[in-house]
Amino acid sequence: MKILVINSGSSSIKYQLYRMPDQQVIAKGLLEKIGEEISFFNQKSQKGTLELRKQISTHEQGIMFILEMLADREQGVIASVKEISGIGHRVVHGGEEFTASVLITPEVVAKIQQYADLAPLHNPPNLMGITACTKSLPQAIQVAAFDTAFHHSLPPHAYLYALPYGLYKKFGIRRYGFHGTSHRYVSKRLAAILNRPIEELNVITCHLGNGCSMAAVEKGLSVDTSMGLTPLEGLVMGTRSGDIDPAIVFYLVDKGYAPADINRLLNKQSGLLGISEISNDMRNLIEARDKGDERARIAIEIFCYRLRKYIGSYLAVLGRTDAVIFTGGIGENNAMIRWECLKGLRELGIEMDETLNAQAVKGAEAKVSSAASKTGVFVIPTNEELQIANDTYEITHRLVKVQED
Repeated sequence: MKILVINSGSSSIKYQLYRMPDQQVIAKGLLEKIGEEISFFNQKSQKGTLELRKQISTHEQGIMFILEMLADREQGVIASVKEISGIGHRVVHGGEEFTASVLITPEVVAKIQQYADLAPLHNPPNLMGITACTKSLPQAIQVAAFDTAFHHSLPPHAYLYALPYGLYKKFGIRRYGFHGTSHRYVSKRLAAILNRPIEELNVITCHLGNGCSMAAVEKGLSVDTSMGLTPLEGLVMGTRSGDIDPAIVFYLVDKGYAPADINRLLNKQSGLLGISEISNDMRNLIEARDKGDERARIAIEIFCYRLRKYIGSYLAVLGRTDAVIFTGGIGENNAMIRWECLKGLRELGIEMDETLNAQAVKGAEAKVSSAASKTGVFVIPTNEELQIANDTYEITHRLVKVQED
């Protein structure tokens, strides 16, 4: 069975085509700069790398073009797009409505649209991908996998804010959490690595990229997470501020800032970029720090300090903690950041092995804690696309079987 996984952004579409259930990636690619004068397309498969430049005006045109390339006589990997049985879509916000991946129906589409107020930069382009696939592949079963779904298990004392309760009831103001597909995947992978039931494990998962979040996972269930109503809360990120005193917003309003300007400032101009005024890319900041740039140094220090504080709080939440997992672009690839985030935690049961940490190979799973560490530390590359493919296959396979019966 062929399963196509779609991650539709505001001006890009990432995709992977899987052969299931053996989880083989047949092709993967990226179409970016949709709606601009020239769009860039890249597809990798056993036939090599295909790079093209073409004007793509809409997501519907983008999906059609991707399908054409997948079934292209010379560069394609399938004979016909009709071979695609299921399509899994990453959807950022599912509110309280969706606690797992679901079959996409008109009612589900309406709910995704409803939650666009909570994720205005993400849910609308996610819907564009769903709509485009509905037109181009009407025979395929479509599934929505929600970033928020994994965190549905948060207890009320973790997801409620200390605001008037009526605001939660009326507007759904609460902690939702994000990166759930990634946190779910790496916690399940750890269970497989350790050959232990996930129901026996307590884990802290750290998804560190341009966007960063953490989760306290108790016996396979998320019981706390750093992002909140939106992806702005929590850790310092590439361009997001993370936790701040909310009174700063009112202070800036008094100084003449418009709400839209403050929203842009907190989401696009803060974090590592705002502190350093150099870059939101950790690699650039480390290079600048090593050349003596003081602002780059303090940006990195704040990033690591904030993460270390969250690890300490989640150790208190979980009590016995079996492992800390690093994933995402920074978490997987930056040994120095892992070391800085965990140094000084020996008394709390976490002790890194400097050599193992430095030797961790990019793209590979590795244990980087010392033999004496009570809490293991692991690097596990995330694979959100595979998790979505698995969910989509399960739903598609079940429905196809029902239809055949």
